[in-house]
Amino acid sequence: MKLKAISLILASSAFLAGCPQNANTAAPAIAAATPTVQKADAAASVNGQYISKAALETLTQEVSQRARGQKIPKDKLMDELVKRELLVQEAKSKHLDTTPDTLQRLAMMKSSLLSQLAIEDFIQANPVTDADLRAEYDKQVGDTSSGTEYKARHILLKEEAEAIAVIAELDGGADFAELAKTKSTGPSKVQGGDLGWFGPKQMVAPFSAATATLEKGGYTKAPVKTQFGWHVIILEDVRTKTPPPFEAVKSQLEPMIQREKLTAYLEQLRSTAKVEILVPLTDPAPVVAPVAAPAPAPIAPAPVPTAK
Repeated sequence: MKLKAISLILASSAFLAGCPQNANTAAPAIAAATPTVQKADAAASVNGQYISKAALETLTQEVSQRARGQKIPKDKLMDELVKRELLVQEAKSKHLDTTPDTLQRLAMMKSSLLSQLAIEDFIQANPVTDADLRAEYDKQVGDTSSGTEYKARHILLKEEAEAIAVIAELDGGADFAELAKTKSTGPSKVQGGDLGWFGPKQMVAPFSAATATLEKGGYTKAPVKTQFGWHVIILEDVRTKTPPPFEAVKSQLEPMIQREKLTAYLEQLRSTAKVEILVPLTDPAPVVAPVAAPAPAPIAPAPVPTAK
């Protein structure tokens, strides 16, 4: 059984490094979004504006995660926060914090942050349980077809008569792999027709059915027809497929189940909401200006004969 891990990625929220000591001096949108920092909770002051210790701690954690545990000097991080605050103050001095574009972008950031917080809240309230993991594991194990896998080679031919002739050569003692290299039209011919290990559902039904009837070392005595052509198949080995143990794959199953829970939750929210789409969702066909026909070339007047 192959289990593919699916990551559930949550975008991290933006963190405002500095905030004003006097909230009344800030734009209403900024003041509403950032709490007042007291001096006792500050890591630095820039022109009277406090940078919180929490901001320094958050930046330390974010940089550490991106640097995969590499330790970054605290003075470098503090310098980064100071520069951010200087830029914030510069933007406010130019009233960039109150422009319509800024307010719209802040609203979008707030909307994105709130949506992520709602997701985090749902995940916290609906954790993946051991029962969920076991049920998904049993489902995937049950969805795998038979527990048998086959190792086989084949020779693919365009015509039935060609396949019959190959079988006659095999009956005469010819080497299967060498015949595959010289006669097969399939891409596996370069490996002597080797298909490796496969389960019954990995091949088209006639091919799998014919393979399952063979004894180890035996080959098909009649050509097998599929949509790809005519096959001659030899079975090299058989083994019982054993799924990986539950404990080895439960960590891969968790994000998959988490995503399924979240998808169902979002679908439930959508089904109970009144949604009206007010814009077209397809782009209009481009308007191609008609090409004017070229003007006909002027006809030169016939020359007037002159007396000689």
